[in-house]
Amino acid sequence: MVQITLYTTQTCPYCTRALSLLKRKGVAFTEIPVDDDPEQWRIMEERSQRQTVPQIFIDDRPIGGYDDMAQLDAKGELDALLGL
Repeated sequence: MVQITLYTTQTCPYCTRALSLLKRKGVAFTEIPVDDDPEQWRIMEERSQRQTVPQIFIDDRPIGGYDDMAQLDAKGELDALLGL
């Protein structure tokens, strides 16, 4: 089973879209809110080399943000990464 991790904030519309897409796919994921957690934000930046949310990882592979994940889905590549 693949491990999916999303770093999110409560007010980010792209975070909401990313969560919705994964819920529609029916996969389990771990959401890490970084709103009020500077340490988790630092970890997110270190892992992704980016400073924006959401940051999405599939099996420790950095996918990027919602637009990146949606593009993978549009190209038919996301399901394979998710193990579907």
